[in-house]
Amino acid sequence: MHQKGLKAVPKICLALMMVLFFAVLPLHAEESVSWEQCVSETIRAHPDLYSALAVLQQAEADKRITKGALLPQVSFGVTSLESGTIGKGSGSSSALSYAFSVQQLLYDGCKTSNQIASNAEAIKAAQYNYNSVSANVRFALRSAFTQLLRAQDLVGLAGEIAARRHNNVRLISLRYQGGREHIGSLRQAEADYAQAQFEVFQAKRGLVLAQTTLASALGRDTHQSLRVQGTFNVNNLSTSKPDLALLTKINPLFQQLDSRSKAARYDLDAATSVFSPQLYLNSSVGRGSFERLPIDAVDWSAGVTVSVPIYQGGSGRARVEKAMAFLSQQNAQEKSGYLLLFNALEQSWKSFQDARQLVVVQNKQLEAANERSKIANAQYSNGSLTFNEWVIIENNLVNAKKNLLNAGADMLIAEAQWIQSKGGGLDGQQE
Repeated sequence: MHQKGLKAVPKICLALMMVLFFAVLPLHAEESVSWEQCVSETIRAHPDLYSALAVLQQAEADKRITKGALLPQVSFGVTSLESGTIGKGSGSSSALSYAFSVQQLLYDGCKTSNQIASNAEAIKAAQYNYNSVSANVRFALRSAFTQLLRAQDLVGLAGEIAARRHNNVRLISLRYQGGREHIGSLRQAEADYAQAQFEVFQAKRGLVLAQTTLASALGRDTHQSLRVQGTFNVNNLSTSKPDLALLTKINPLFQQLDSRSKAARYDLDAATSVFSPQLYLNSSVGRGSFERLPIDAVDWSAGVTVSVPIYQGGSGRARVEKAMAFLSQQNAQEKSGYLLLFNALEQSWKSFQDARQLVVVQNKQLEAANERSKIANAQYSNGSLTFNEWVIIENNLVNAKKNLLNAGADMLIAEAQWIQSKGGGLDGQQE
């Protein structure tokens, strides 16, 4: 049995060398980026921001289209006619005419002005939508950045744990050869080392996944090896709870809903204008026919056109009812959105504070685990501590290191969630 344990040692050493080799193997063509560089690149390249910007541009174009109805409508037309008869006394004639006309809206019951006001609110809603999309993109970017930061540290930590597990195998092997430990302890140490080896390769695969996720969050079409620069520290050190009601009302998502409600109100006012008369000023200058004498004569006309709707088959009233229902819908969505955003702020604030305090706790847990491990190693060496007691303390140390790393990453993600709930985007506001 002792010889079996001795034969296993060279294999374990070889496996450890392979683990350490892959753990420290440098990544080819690795690009190192900071958080500021990631934000700058995302602003320039992320497709979601371009999509939101296109929505804003469409809203601005809609306003210009509607506003055009208040300006003079100018047109120029030329008509050429050929006419004749077939048969006895057949003949033909031609005529050429032109006209230059202008039409100006004078009054339409404020329908156009209400539509323009609605378009102005739609532009505000589109701008708030852009800010909201920016907040979502920032959260996705910060989460991906943090996950890669955690993955980088986890690769190093997994290698450190594997080396520690290997040293434990060597220690238990020597004690087993000396008759101070049984085969069960040795096999347990070897199993713990095998688990550590697996976690090294798992961490390497997780690193590649985190790099891919960050590249996508940056808006890159091609993915390559990335390395982020950063620490597990937060910028917001305040522990006093802010005014959540105020933060909800200045959130871009709520402001977007509010602008949509205002736009719906203007649309309702425009819909009621369908019952108002429309007044136009018309004028034209031209030539009816060049065959008429004198050939330099010019025709002109000017006047006012009044159009009064009398009966439209009930379509006008139906449009008003539809606009009223749409306004009610927007008001209800605004209230519902306020409640959801307020709850999200409450939840994200709680999660952020919990995560910050957990990091402090995990730091203390790691300090305690380190001290206990030092004492336990000495006690186990002189035989005053059993293997079962010692391995529990060793496992606690390993878990404490992992827990602190995860707590630090979770704190950064919780901070990012809190900033997103406030509507903070890539421009750095609300951080």
